[in-house]
Amino acid sequence: MKTSREELLVISAQAGNEAALAELYRKFYQPLVKFAYKLCGHHDWAQDAVQDVWLDTAKKLRKLEDPKAFRSWMYRAVRWRCIDIARKANKTEQMENGKESEVTVSSDCIKVDDSGLLRSINQLPVVERQAIYLFYLEEFSLAEISIVLEVPQGTVKSRLNRARKNLRGLLTD
Repeated sequence: MKTSREELLVISAQAGNEAALAELYRKFYQPLVKFAYKLCGHHDWAQDAVQDVWLDTAKKLRKLEDPKAFRSWMYRAVRWRCIDIARKANKTEQMENGKESEVTVSSDCIKVDDSGLLRSINQLPVVERQAIYLFYLEEFSLAEISIVLEVPQGTVKSRLNRARKNLRGLLTD
């Protein structure tokens, strides 16, 4: 879907057009679930995260000031919801096991198939995997990745550069 068409759909959905919101949903649902799965590694959690975000989006879409930022806004919201779900799951597991320890998000954020390149990408540190995934597989711009990951564009550039260097090393081994 072209960016200008997306912007028009966002503006229309902000004005209350349910058909426009439904079309945005159809366009973004699967890519968001795929992204959520790569973050949390659980299909059910990924679907829950995306559904929760869409429910919030239906309520809060009018607050989005720049329709161009819709895609980044959605991916960032899904990222945060995945983190929340992982934290809650970890707390529940700790309570069931009677353990108290620091709650962390799984470092197994991006799971990919076993092809050589994708297996190597999966070996990268989490922040590098996220940058590579968004840049190359989702074709986000540096500005969009900066919004999703909530870091400056310079940080995104350095993560991508470091990821490429590490990936090159992994692939030559």
